[in-house]
This record gives sequence, structure tokens and C-alpha cells, in this order.
Amino acid sequence: MKKAVLFCCLGVAACSPPAPNKVKPAPHYVVGQAWQQSDGIWVYPREDFSYQATGLAVRQRPIKKAAPLTTDGEVRSALSMTASHPTLQLPALVTVTNLENGREVRLRINDRGPSQSGRILGVTSKVADLLGMGAGPARVSIVVDELASRHLAEVLPDGPVLQINTAPLEQVQQTQLTGPQAHMTAGQGASSPPVQETSGATADASLLLADLPATWRQGMPRQTQLWVETTDFTSRYTAAREAAREGATVVAAFVGQEKMWAVRHGPFATISEADAALKRSLAAGLTGSHIVVE
Repeated sequence: MKKAVLFCCLGVAACSPPAPNKVKPAPHYVVGQAWQQSDGIWVYPREDFSYQATGLAVRQRPIKKAAPLTTDGEVRSALSMTASHPTLQLPALVTVTNLENGREVRLRINDRGPSQSGRILGVTSKVADLLGMGAGPARVSIVVDELASRHLAEVLPDGPVLQINTAPLEQVQQTQLTGPQAHMTAGQGASSPPVQETSGATADASLLLADLPATWRQGMPRQTQLWVETTDFTSRYTAAREAAREGATVVAAFVGQEKMWAVRHGPFATISEADAALKRSLAAGLTGSHIVVE
């Protein structure tokens, strides 16, 4: 009888499905290549540590076959204080404010998205709940924490500092001096400085990217309007000509440290009206068009 029970237990164990493999994070710094949104618009990521912007944020949609890791190699979780952004370097620490109710949170941008043009930020369910967002888009402002974001870029694998410090150094072949060390050659006392190991090689990236606290701070709500801007213009004359043709206005804009000129349409009373105006601008070939909130 005991043998029968033992064989049954072994049979059940053999037939049981194997335990799922635990996803192993691989956090790293990344800017990435251009990518295409669901409506066919191409987006071009770039590094910008002084980034500040306003626009529309949405809840990240659950995807059945979503990759288990985010673009920067973190484990994807709807309960984390994280978000996706179309262009910012990853990861980036930012402060996000819901302009409609004044709620403010601190989160980490670690993924690409949202997939729909005209949306500046895709937040997890946890972030959306803390910001007091409903089912639809929310008007938000985003401000990058420059010091904290630069620190991550310096210490994480694939960061720009790591790439510079690990570059090979050429050996000195001959040095002309005026003293007794004249004509010293490599191997006669002159040696190339050793490559210093960067903190990114030893730092625990998982600790650097630990979960942020799920907290929020209450501020003052703001009355805002919706606009559609196109910031592709380096010449004010060209921007003014386009604005006159479209019945729009011209405003100064900055992309990183570079001064540009933007053609601004609006204001629009509803998000659907702003979406329609954005669609017209994109269809006209003005690929730098986006929705702003002021």
C-alpha cells in the first residue's frame, strides 16, 4: 500500500507543470532608436536632462503579450511608480503634476510609449490612482530631476560616462623633452595611465532602481487650455509664413539648448478638438506637432 502511494506521488510530481522562470532584470541606460507609434508617426528619442513639458497623460493599457522587461531592463509592473515617455533618456526621474487637481508625484520613466500620438506620458495604474486620474487623459506637467537623472546616466551600464572611461587608450611611442629624460620611449619609464573602473561596473543597478515610494503631494489646481504646437522651425520667418497660412500664432520654443520657433494652433475647448487639430497637422507633414497644456 505504501509503495502504491509513493508511486502515485511520484506520478503527480512528474505530471505537474514546471515552475515558471523568474524574470531577471537587466537595468541599463538607454536612449534608443526612432520608433513608430500606432498611427504611423515616427518618434525620435534624445537625451535632455533639462526637460520640462506639459501635455496629456494616459493610463498604460494592459497588454497580454507585453515584454516582461521595460525598455531600460526593469521588471514591468502595474504597481510601480513608473511611466513611459516617447523621447526621454531612460531611466529618468521626474516630477509629474496633474494640473486638473494639483496632485503631484515623483516617478521614474523607464519605458517607451504611449503608442498614441498626442499623449506625452503613459503611467501605471498605481501612478494614475495617486494622481486622481479617471479613465480618460489628464492634463499634466513633467519636470526632470536633472541631478538625479544625470547620476543614473553616470553609474548605470551603457551610460555615457561608462563608454568614455572604458575607451582604449593609445600608448605613447615617443616624447620629446628638454631635460635628461629626452627621447624617452614607451617601456623606459613612461607608461599609459591605467583605465579606472567606473562605479557603473560595480554598482548594484537593482538598488539604484529600487521602487519609489507610492506617495503624492497636494498642490493647487490650474485652469488650462489646450494648444497644438509645431516646433520644427529654425527660422522665425518660415514659422510666421506657416502661421499666416494656417491662422495660427508664432511663439519661441526650446528643444534642449537650441532655440526654435513654434507655430501654435488653438486654444481648443476639448481634448477631441485638440486631437482633430493634431491629426490635421500631422497629415500635412508637420511631424513635430504635439499637444501642449497652458
